[in-house]
Amino acid sequence: MQQLKTKVLIIGAGTGGYVAGIRCGQLGLDTVLVDGGDGLGGTCLNVGCIPSKAIIHAAGKFETVAKAAGGGTLGITAAAPAIDMSQTVAWKDGIVRKLNAGVAALLKKAKVKVIKGWAEFADAKTCVVKTDEGDIRITAEHVILATGSEPVELPFLPFGGDVISSTEALSLSEVPKKLVVVGGGYIGLELGIAYRKLGAEVAVVEMAERILPLYDKALTDPVAKWLEKHGVELHLGARAGGFGDGKLSITTKDGEPLQLDADKVLVTVGRRPRTQGWGLENMGVAMAGPFVKIDQRCATSMKNVWAVGDLTGEPMLAHKGSAQGEVVAEIIAGHDRVFDPVTIAAVCFTEPEIVSAGLGPKEVAGRDDVIQSVFPFAAIGRALAIEAGEDGGFVRVIANKGDHRILGIQAVGQHVSELSNSFAQMLEMGAVLEDVAGTIHVHPTLGEAFHEASLRALGHAIHI
Repeated sequence: MQQLKTKVLIIGAGTGGYVAGIRCGQLGLDTVLVDGGDGLGGTCLNVGCIPSKAIIHAAGKFETVAKAAGGGTLGITAAAPAIDMSQTVAWKDGIVRKLNAGVAALLKKAKVKVIKGWAEFADAKTCVVKTDEGDIRITAEHVILATGSEPVELPFLPFGGDVISSTEALSLSEVPKKLVVVGGGYIGLELGIAYRKLGAEVAVVEMAERILPLYDKALTDPVAKWLEKHGVELHLGARAGGFGDGKLSITTKDGEPLQLDADKVLVTVGRRPRTQGWGLENMGVAMAGPFVKIDQRCATSMKNVWAVGDLTGEPMLAHKGSAQGEVVAEIIAGHDRVFDPVTIAAVCFTEPEIVSAGLGPKEVAGRDDVIQSVFPFAAIGRALAIEAGEDGGFVRVIANKGDHRILGIQAVGQHVSELSNSFAQMLEMGAVLEDVAGTIHVHPTLGEAFHEASLRALGHAIHI
């Protein structure tokens, strides 16, 4: 068996693992990265963030042409569109391959040795990687665990055939005539909305009383209105059952049985950390429920064993994993670092999009020491000019009443994902309302709504 010794061994090539690898290489650390199967970039690049946004983009283009064909839009008319999903998927796969190659080049530049295979640990610092060329035994001074997460499978709706996860939903050869989405969170709604735009009849089954239950109702109402307007069937407070003969059994919130016709059933009831099959139980690390327990340095309970990304708990977001990966690499190199962000902004790429950073209304409910201010996109010229001003979108700012320190920022509306970094930056730097109000915002842009919301919190909004 081939033997390898290295300073740093990283398990998992997702956004946490490969970023940790690149940073380790930049810092001169001898590093081996084990890619366990998803491919360089992990879930996000291969079967998550990137390909889903590609499909969402294609669906948006299809919808635009369909509107032009259905009586015209903005004076534009067109013939009825058709879609060849195999070509759309091939285009999406081309983007993924290009990004895979880019990550590979960056790792090579950083002198990181990449091994494709499945690792299994015998103890905290030793693993055997099964590759196509044979087994490799690796021992390391430091181990970074970045194994990511996987879709949750319901025991009565096992994946296979016409019951699919988000992975399969991104590679369908044709648009299903009838799609039922089990789970009304962000993954299910992003894909459900995309397929509705592509012409599928879509139904959503959600156990909670409303969609996107982790977000406050004001943020989710514009999405619910879009679903209603576009004929998406919502079954809220309902429970899914078994699937057979093209029908999904559900129990409505009133306790009534119902059969939903479905060509495909997309199950998106959450993700769980990937903790099985690679010997975690042999490493002696402490757990925090289903997640690996870490401290502010991303250190586990075992010396020189670190963990980043989805394996370490909520929020299970790619950009969190990347930031943690950088922190761990720098700590191993001797830098004094901790992972202690003020906020990790989250985005739903629904229709319209949702952004949330920092504290929301639920977290400040009952407090009389905060200011909440909302400014609608309906009063923003840029929003109206790109048909983004009439769906109920807005920016909300929450701040301390005393010192005006910004505590949270939320938005719902078309293209608001592009405002998320500005929101996170203001919270991270400890900005006050006057900082936003005193920044000259470019006109005409959607970001002016952030400016106006801050002005309104100070009592002197201009355009409302």
